[in-house]
Amino acid sequence: MAVNSSFKNMTLCLFLICFVCSSLLAGVYALTKSPIEAAAKAKNEAAIKEVLPESAASIEEERSVTMGDKEYTYNLAYDAQGNTIGCAVNVTTLGFGGPILIKVGFDSEGVIYNTKVLSQSETPGLGAKCTEVGGFAEQFKGFNPAEKKLAVKKDGGDVDAITASTITSRAYAAGLATAVEVFQTIAQTPMPLASACDDCVSACDGDVISNEVEKSK
Repeated sequence: MAVNSSFKNMTLCLFLICFVCSSLLAGVYALTKSPIEAAAKAKNEAAIKEVLPESAASIEEERSVTMGDKEYTYNLAYDAQGNTIGCAVNVTTLGFGGPILIKVGFDSEGVIYNTKVLSQSETPGLGAKCTEVGGFAEQFKGFNPAEKKLAVKKDGGDVDAITASTITSRAYAAGLATAVEVFQTIAQTPMPLASACDDCVSACDGDVISNEVEKSK
């Protein structure tokens, strides 16, 4: 009987400990969920503004498009007259350390305006250099996929690889190549990027990130 009683007591104690811990975790999650989501949203919006043309006066909330068996998200940007002048596309590519999430901005002609890494787990000092301002990613500003090949020079392309980080460089270039295909798919949708909005107000009404686009520094 003493053994059974001890076993019951231990079971009860373990149950109470698990209940208290799970309750604390749930409470912490509830408290931090909104701030984390707000920070992620702010980071995403800042990246969108950074990769789009400076003439963007308004940016639509996120849309999605299916290419093959995958879905990709993107944002369209308009100038003050309501003309569609750019598009920011999210793509994920597999690097040396894991997935690399990149936001790729295009002008209305399909030329890459800028790129921004949103998340990555590449090796510090090597592949992680893909995030450095003015470094590896700088070569993609104004990169025209119609004139240049998105592949590292070792593979016959026009991309200068990060020293000792060919895998990361290949992954980055491959991600941008996918973004180009996504852009071309978007351009064939009912709202082609080359055309102007019939009504800027109706096109952007209530579904814009900001009316006054400020570039992140």
